[in-house]
Amino acid sequence: MRGVLRADPLWVETFTGLRMKQFERLLKVVRERGGDGPRIGRPWCLPLADRVLVVAVYYRTNLTMRQLAPLFGVSPATVCRVVQRLRPLLALEPVSRPVDAADRLWIVDGTLVPVRDRTVGASSRNCRFSANVQVIIDADTRLVVAAARPAPGNRADAHVWRDSGLPQHCQGVTMLGDGAYINTGL
Repeated sequence: MRGVLRADPLWVETFTGLRMKQFERLLKVVRERGGDGPRIGRPWCLPLADRVLVVAVYYRTNLTMRQLAPLFGVSPATVCRVVQRLRPLLALEPVSRPVDAADRLWIVDGTLVPVRDRTVGASSRNCRFSANVQVIIDADTRLVVAAARPAPGNRADAHVWRDSGLPQHCQGVTMLGDGAYINTGL
């Protein structure tokens, strides 16, 4: 069975949001970090570029491994192995926190993440079981600074923000939030 998606410019830009030059740089970094790995055992059924595309599409689209498998013409188990193998190689290197945190601008927002675990999620405004996760990003680098533990999806952002412990993490930093954070000090 041949899959539909391959690492060509149309699919890369559509499914990852990266321009082809950016994807090629990402591919180079993965290759330098050992993405091809040792040449022992059974060879991969997908070339490295397609494997990097699998992981990028997995994280960008939130599709399940079972849904991605036919797109690439492989089994769900292969998708799982590819994601497990390449996930650490795609991670950004940690950046050191600037000395003067008062000059930094951070943005906070809550997102509803669909979950199947009914102990974590609750039926929310998107009509499915979701968890509300508060995420803080740096406005300059667009990197995630912190994320809170998930709360039930039917709770308001301001309420989850107060209970998350993140306000103490943000002392001395200029914070921005949308209208959901009125009367929270942001």
